[in-house]
Amino acid sequence: MLEVETPLAASVDATARLQERVEELERRVRQAEERRRALLHIMGDLNESNKRLADQRKAMLHILGDYEQDRSRLARQTERLDNSRRALLHILQDSHESNLRLERTRKAMIHIMGDLRETTTEIERREHELRDKQEQLVQAGKLATLGELTTGIAHELNNPLNNIGLFVGNVIDQVELGAFEAARVREDLARAMDQVRKATEIISHLRTFGRAATVTFEPVSIHEVLARSLSLMHEQLRLREIEVTLDLDDGDVVVHGNPIQLEQVFINLLTNARDALASSGRKQILIWCGRGERRARIRVADTGGGIPQELEQRIFDPFFTTKSVGAGTGLGLSITYGIIQEHHGAISLENRPGEGATFLIELPLSLEREEPEAAP
Repeated sequence: MLEVETPLAASVDATARLQERVEELERRVRQAEERRRALLHIMGDLNESNKRLADQRKAMLHILGDYEQDRSRLARQTERLDNSRRALLHILQDSHESNLRLERTRKAMIHIMGDLRETTTEIERREHELRDKQEQLVQAGKLATLGELTTGIAHELNNPLNNIGLFVGNVIDQVELGAFEAARVREDLARAMDQVRKATEIISHLRTFGRAATVTFEPVSIHEVLARSLSLMHEQLRLREIEVTLDLDDGDVVVHGNPIQLEQVFINLLTNARDALASSGRKQILIWCGRGERRARIRVADTGGGIPQELEQRIFDPFFTTKSVGAGTGLGLSITYGIIQEHHGAISLENRPGEGATFLIELPLSLEREEPEAAP
């Protein structure tokens, strides 16, 4: 039997289907909502990821910038280090070359020092030889001076010897004649002893002057040196009728020097003046001595013919002489100049051609010279 579908049943069936459809749609809507929410969540996550990626990109860009800067700095540092390395190599090369030059220089200096030591030793040896030669020359000059003074010295010795013979002869006559008078004998013998002492002084002076001895410096009285020099030259000057005038300082003039050498200086100057006065009409030697603040000044002047102007610069040269051959050695003034220099003094010529010559000597005063005491 066929079932007849009624409208109510159809409506219920449609409602059921509609209900199912609605439920299906609601289910789909819920699924769509879930998908939308999931998509929103995903979109949020994507947005966060994009932000993090942007930040990371910025960080990467910053890191890349820093890296580029570091790379540039490193490149510059590498270049500087390379330049420094090259400079250091150049410096080391220069240092090596400098060390080589220094080594060569050191060897050269050692060689030079050796040569200098040998040269110094040779110079010292030659200076010693020169000093010995100078001392020998001075001694030769003294002996030559003594040779020139022989005649006058013999006469100086002859007088006391004759007087001794006379006084001793008187005593012998008294003894032989039996007219012995003690007082007269004592007087004659005393006079003979005075003459013996005089001869002894002359001989002692000659021995001292001619002795080759070590040169020592001491306080020396210029007045005493002049007196001893004139005593040796006295007879020669007297025989040639040469007048000697002394103009000495009131107080004694004491210098620091060697008495024998200074005596030789004045004997040489007196001998030079003696020879200059040989053909002069007025024969006079003037000796002046004074004292300055620190130096003694002595002038020895003669009234001879003077020295030709063209020869003034050579008078102190060794072996130079204006005398004829055999009349002089040419050493007197040269030795005089050397002695004065050794005494830290000075000697100069004040020449007056045709009127005479004056030698000026300056010598340092002795520091041991006694000053006059102040009046109480």
